[in-house]
Amino acid sequence: MISTYKNEQQKVERCFKFVKDPMFFADRVFIKSPKRIEALGLIMALSLLVYKVAERQIRQTIKRTGSGVKNQLGRLTDKPTIRWIFQCFQSIHIYIDRGIKQISNINDERLHFLKFFPPACQRYYLLAEN
Repeated sequence: MISTYKNEQQKVERCFKFVKDPMFFADRVFIKSPKRIEALGLIMALSLLVYKVAERQIRQTIKRTGSGVKNQLGRLTDKPTIRWIFQCFQSIHIYIDRGIKQISNINDERLHFLKFFPPACQRYYLLAEN
């Protein structure tokens, strides 16, 4: 296991760089109990797993369809980060008006991103049948 980690160390540590990001607020977490530190570590590891699986799934779908998406610089890429995708969807809001589910701030770029999401996500954004 250690040799595998050493061979992949840069990839693993690069994944945890989000912890240093000011938007993550990791510097504001104060935990004194060893059990709570372990629990936080487990939650962070599981979060990273979900983060990387989502990123991998979207990248594989993009590659399989032979298309791409625009990155932060406006260039076409087949390897977007999940963080970039999350940022693109930050301003979308789902609300209910008179019993009808509606979406605000959806545009062509976000609709393009949604094509690479699984059907459950597309249903959430009212793009696929229930």
